[in-house]
Amino acid sequence: MNSYPPELLAQLAPVMFVAGLDPPPPSTPTTAQSPTTPTASKAPQQDPFVILTMRLREALLAQRKVAIWQPDKSKSFQIIPVDKTVRFPPRKLVPQDDPGYSAAHSPLSPLTPSSPLHPDGLIAPIWIRKHTTLVPSVFVMFLRIYEYPPHMPRSPLDPPDPDRERDRELEERKRDAELAADIALRKKSTNERNIKLTVVLMATRRMLDDPSLDGRLTYIRRQSGLDSRAALFVLSPVSQQELGDFVKSLQQALYEPALEYYTAHSKRVRRKRNRHSQAISSYPTVPHTPLGTPGIGRPLRPEGWTVRYEYKMACFAEFRGEDDIALKHYQDAYEMLVIMFGSTAILPPRTKRWAEAKVLADCINIKVAKLYLYNNEHALALSHHNTHIRKFGDFSRGWGIGEETFEFWSWIARQHRILAELLEHGTQSKLVIPDHRPVNPVASQRPSVAVPSSVLELEAMRTMGMNPSHALQHPGYYYYMAAKCTEARRERFLAAAEAEASQTSPHNPSPGFTNEKKVDHLIIILELYTKAYELFKKYAPANAQNQNQGRLTLWIAYRIGQTYYESGKFDMAVRFFERIAKSYRREKWGLLLRPLLATWYACARQLGDVELSIRLLVEMLGYGVEESEDPASLEEDLLAVLRNSIPSTPDPEPMAIDLGESQPMLDSSVAFWTSEVKVGEPAAFQLCLAAPTTITLASLPFASLEIHFSGNLPPVVVKHAPEVLPAVVQRVDLGHISSSGAAGSPVANFRWQPGAAVVLTGTVSSGIPASFKILKVVLTLVEGPWTIQIPFDPSKSRGSSVPSARWLSSVDPPRFFPITREDFSSVIIRHRSHSILMSLSHKAPAYLDEDYPILIEVTNADDRELEVTADVLLQPTEIDGTENAIVLDDERSSSLIKGVNFGVLQPGVSVVKTLHLISTGAAGERMVDVSIQSTAVGGHQHENPELQDMTETLQTLVVPTSEAIKVNFGVVYKRALTARAGVADLRTYDHDFWDDSDGGEAIVTAQMECAGPWGLEVASVKLLRKDNEHAKVVEASIDTDNDIPSDYLTGDEFSDVCRVSMDIGEDLDLAEAAITGPGSYEVNWRRILGSGDRGPLSTSIFPLPPLRPPIDGVIALLDVSPTAKLHVPVPLTITIRNRHPSRSANVTIQLEPDPSDGFVVAGLRSGRVPILLPGGEEKVTWRLIPVDCGYVKVPRIKIVDKRRALVSAQAREPNAEVETEGDVVKIIDVRLDRARERKITGRVSVESTR
Repeated sequence: MNSYPPELLAQLAPVMFVAGLDPPPPSTPTTAQSPTTPTASKAPQQDPFVILTMRLREALLAQRKVAIWQPDKSKSFQIIPVDKTVRFPPRKLVPQDDPGYSAAHSPLSPLTPSSPLHPDGLIAPIWIRKHTTLVPSVFVMFLRIYEYPPHMPRSPLDPPDPDRERDRELEERKRDAELAADIALRKKSTNERNIKLTVVLMATRRMLDDPSLDGRLTYIRRQSGLDSRAALFVLSPVSQQELGDFVKSLQQALYEPALEYYTAHSKRVRRKRNRHSQAISSYPTVPHTPLGTPGIGRPLRPEGWTVRYEYKMACFAEFRGEDDIALKHYQDAYEMLVIMFGSTAILPPRTKRWAEAKVLADCINIKVAKLYLYNNEHALALSHHNTHIRKFGDFSRGWGIGEETFEFWSWIARQHRILAELLEHGTQSKLVIPDHRPVNPVASQRPSVAVPSSVLELEAMRTMGMNPSHALQHPGYYYYMAAKCTEARRERFLAAAEAEASQTSPHNPSPGFTNEKKVDHLIIILELYTKAYELFKKYAPANAQNQNQGRLTLWIAYRIGQTYYESGKFDMAVRFFERIAKSYRREKWGLLLRPLLATWYACARQLGDVELSIRLLVEMLGYGVEESEDPASLEEDLLAVLRNSIPSTPDPEPMAIDLGESQPMLDSSVAFWTSEVKVGEPAAFQLCLAAPTTITLASLPFASLEIHFSGNLPPVVVKHAPEVLPAVVQRVDLGHISSSGAAGSPVANFRWQPGAAVVLTGTVSSGIPASFKILKVVLTLVEGPWTIQIPFDPSKSRGSSVPSARWLSSVDPPRFFPITREDFSSVIIRHRSHSILMSLSHKAPAYLDEDYPILIEVTNADDRELEVTADVLLQPTEIDGTENAIVLDDERSSSLIKGVNFGVLQPGVSVVKTLHLISTGAAGERMVDVSIQSTAVGGHQHENPELQDMTETLQTLVVPTSEAIKVNFGVVYKRALTARAGVADLRTYDHDFWDDSDGGEAIVTAQMECAGPWGLEVASVKLLRKDNEHAKVVEASIDTDNDIPSDYLTGDEFSDVCRVSMDIGEDLDLAEAAITGPGSYEVNWRRILGSGDRGPLSTSIFPLPPLRPPIDGVIALLDVSPTAKLHVPVPLTITIRNRHPSRSANVTIQLEPDPSDGFVVAGLRSGRVPILLPGGEEKVTWRLIPVDCGYVKVPRIKIVDKRRALVSAQAREPNAEVETEGDVVKIIDVRLDRARERKITGRVSVESTR
């Protein structure tokens, strides 16, 4: 920003003059005597008002500094310390009392002949300087108020001295009048410019408590003419923190008057602009001013006055902190400037006013961009900056200052640099450069992240991309652009200097060209590139996956090294090139590395480093030359260096040039005919070394070629033989290569012509397993005292192409065919596979719970003695509730049995082992993997498993598994006839008390069927009792009559019935849980094989099903004898139970005899049972006397629970009809009580009988 006046770029803020805080002169003792203290003091003390003055000055000057970037909107001033008698510059050239004062103009007005802007100037930096350093908006004076020396009475009882008090009042009035006169004199000068004057009186704390202080302050304010608001303050020596609060409050109190001051200026300028707001007249047809000549003296046009007034109003708005208004005025001034530049009649090029206007346009552009950035409107700021460069670039072409001139590129570089400096100032504050990386679509779809409103805009941006010139970058990018433009500026200047030197006739150069000669362009370029490099490193992304920024940083570093080279600092250039080349080699940037190596070699030549020159030339041979260069230039340079220099030591070691990460000078490929051979078999290979066509290597004196293999193979050396005739394709037979060495001494001609190839072919073999490949090829170059070894990897291709393998099939004519497999550059030598036969035999399907045998037979069909081991893997199944196991020898596992030894098998010997599979749970398929590993007895063991003499034979067996016995359980429930034990029944307190009155009994029927395809021998069936706290087995038919053991075929069935008593208790919720079955059936069985043999004994367990007894409400149980004798009374009993957990029952009974009934009934006809509480029951008994023989029905009985009817009646309205019927209670004959389970949503229950 040093290219422009700082006044036109600085952030404007209200200006405050502060007087009366002058620092004490150096000769003034720091222990000055206070006027309010006695003259005789025992110890010298520093004057507190001197300390107060110094602290005030420091606090005020620290408030706001002049800076380019200050976006904060705090109420602070730009404070300037001045003398009390400072004078303001005159507003007009004539005094105010002059009759022509109203018609006079400002000394800086273009209408004033003595003005530097006369007659057609726009604005000058001195105008900004006047309002920032010479004329304030607020004037603050710090003064001492007079304090009469205190009187110390001899005694506290002495009365006041009237004479002393009178003298004190007279002296204070006199001093106050003098002080008011000084203030009034200052007030007169500030009133002339409408500047707010504020006075701060410094007094002691004793004075603040004086009752006469208010009267004195009123007198001073009235006599001096100070305002009544924010014009007079009193300050005493306070602490540093309180002093900071005072300074802050002082600025806040005076900020509003300062705004009013600048507002009045804006209104004055706006009135002037309105007077000049007439339409712009058409441009007069006057001849254009020739370029390079001063313009014709003529008054400023209306467009110029508009620019001047708009710029002033923008500055005054910026003083007020109104950035939006300032931005609008700056834009208006800029647009009018563009109109003026569009006509050479208004602003003739290359004149003084033209240059001033161009500087003003550049500064306004920066002001507009800065105000946009204050509001985080990055796109608008960059757009205005780019538009400014584009517009004035077009103007420059019309002015004859186009891309072919250094002035054009100087101006472009200045624009990029000033924007970079502005952004750098902003980022040091609060400006955040936007991140233009695309949004991660996966992250944007997370539900926790709010979807932006402009999803379509983001999607469009992601698909269409973004123009980098339309996106605001970090400052380093614009420093880089400025450096590139400065390089173009230097190129144009050098071209102009060369053209000037070639001219024979003397001429006077232009002033611009003369000044350009004084510029050190390389220093400027280095400075810009260095700043760009540092900022690119600062803003590099954190993740290492994004290498774009890092590569551009390396490119900038390369440009720094190139600039050092051009400036003659070759050692500095070498340091940069050495670091950059490492990354370029690693990332295979050949196009960037070639010019870097060329410049690096030029630096090495200038430094006289012979070895570095040789290394660089050898490396440059791998990258070739440009199309415009001589293909033999690198070869000639290398030979010239070798022939014209000697090593630094008398007997030097061979100089090794490692090209591990660089591009080799030869195109090479390695191919093995097959990827795998057996031990002892030869493996053919070819190594092809071809010279590139872009450079020549025929003159390089290569003496030998070494081929280094992996493993235990020795290197093969091929000597150069000039007698061998060169050919386009030269085939060299290396013979057979083994661990004992090569068969002969091969030779070849190593003078490669462009495009020529040398194909080295041979075979390798090994007596042990191994893996062979060509590790490296070493070319040895010998010239005079120099011996240079150049190793390289033949598997690496030149350039960025994928390496491909070719096999030479014919030399004359040369014919290659490609090898398409992936692992063409290596060969693996393995042992011959063993001949092992494995068979798995079994009789499917397997049964659940059965010990299922599988025979594993292994046969050695090889001619060698083999040691055999086996691994068995039981694959996990996807069937729920299964538990499977395998047993082999003495090992048992649920998944893997590893390393079972089958022993050493002689040729032709077989071994059989039995694998037992045990499956439980659910039926389905079981999968078993059997792996047989065979190793040769006495073979060599290798650490690499791939090279061991071992063969693995794998076989997978799928075993279908089914149920041997399928069991179906049937359960019915019978309610108990016994009454529930009462609360006072002492039996309930016994530990072994069993109460089945609520649970009743369950009759469980187990029906077992032989479900598999094989017959079964059932050896025994047992009911294993496992009584629990809620259920126990009372009896089972199998306990008394066990005739089940027998042979059963597929489909045969057998069954058993057991009776289970249930005690529900109080802790069991039948609606949510069931009762665990109190036992299980144990069935011992054997498989009947086809030959009549029996398999091993197996045991299957079938647990009793869970029990869910009925959930009853109100129920009636009818008990009557099934038979009766004529005229002999029999009892009929009905037991009414309320099993609802919380509701009582209101039950009525009605017996409805019929004349056709065959009974005479004695007992209740109609009545109400006492209220049945939850858990209660009542019995009602009748006596029936049969009067007819045969099948006779009992009389009809109706039982109703009227509790619901009563509740409904209470809930109805008084006049509504009341339904007297309740719920009919179902009567169950206990002789036929068989309740079954049924499914209900949410739980399993039994149908309630009500």
